[in-house]
Amino acid sequence: MTAAAALGAARSAAGRLLGMAVTLLVTSFLVFSSLYLAPGDPAGFLVKGRSPSPQELATIRQQYGFDDPFPVRYWHWLEGVLHGDFGRSYLFHQSVAEVLASRLPATLLLVGVSTLMIAVVGIGAGIVGALRRGTRTGSAVLLLVTVGAAVPSFVAAIVLRSLFGVNLGWFPTIGNGTGVLDRLHHVVLPAIALSVTFMALVTRVTRSAMLDELRREHVEVALSRGLPRRTVIRRHVLCNALGPIVTVGGLLVSGMLVSTAIVETAFGMSGIGSLLVQCVDQLDFQVVQAIVLLVVAAFVVVNTLVDLVHPLIDPRVGTAGGAR
Repeated sequence: MTAAAALGAARSAAGRLLGMAVTLLVTSFLVFSSLYLAPGDPAGFLVKGRSPSPQELATIRQQYGFDDPFPVRYWHWLEGVLHGDFGRSYLFHQSVAEVLASRLPATLLLVGVSTLMIAVVGIGAGIVGALRRGTRTGSAVLLLVTVGAAVPSFVAAIVLRSLFGVNLGWFPTIGNGTGVLDRLHHVVLPAIALSVTFMALVTRVTRSAMLDELRREHVEVALSRGLPRRTVIRRHVLCNALGPIVTVGGLLVSGMLVSTAIVETAFGMSGIGSLLVQCVDQLDFQVVQAIVLLVVAAFVVVNTLVDLVHPLIDPRVGTAGGAR
């Protein structure tokens, strides 16, 4: 890589990181403002079910800083977030960070297992569908992709619980489990329910990217010269097709954090998703703000990393950017 190309790549990476920081700052402002966009007095949420006196409401406003100007409240909240302090939960009567820390491992395990399933099954099925195009196997892959993309997570959860949990008794249908093996046993069905739609989308993208690369002239030339088909597929087709696969995969993985709310509730898991549903229902805005901010931050960070990694996977992206 020349010095000019390296400088251009560094500037591009710095620009993306700066864009990520600005996006996170704007997001934090919108998330914090959401509490005050809700109808009613924020102090009234803390005493729901009671009829406090004006003096009690004044004390609560002073205690939680509701009487401070909005920019001051936002600055104090942002300063706390940067130090890992998201405030105090109204519902659990403990710090939001402690509440999240107790729920986050279950969600990370669910998303991690789902990501592994998407990578193995989605990319594998997409490769098979492209290489076996026009055969019964290829048609079966297309059929499964169509069905999988049309199945919502909550429908998949109901079917999986009924079939593999209740009827066959192979997997537990509720709870997180205890211990490593038991937790993995509990997370299998939720991970499948969460990843069904995403696996179908990754399969479709992989198949399309592989077919595009198989039509390239250099691939046809390599095959005509007698190079082993397996070598050509691995070095020239799959490697060049990884760019769009990684890009779409990054979007889907970061988007799975939102879908966990449905799956965790369906399987009775104590994770971030079910916590979000509970806190929205109970108007615990401090926890809701923290979860929304974490989800958006994860989405922005993952997609920024994908943008930075994409040129490394497919050098043609960096070359095209430099040419422009």
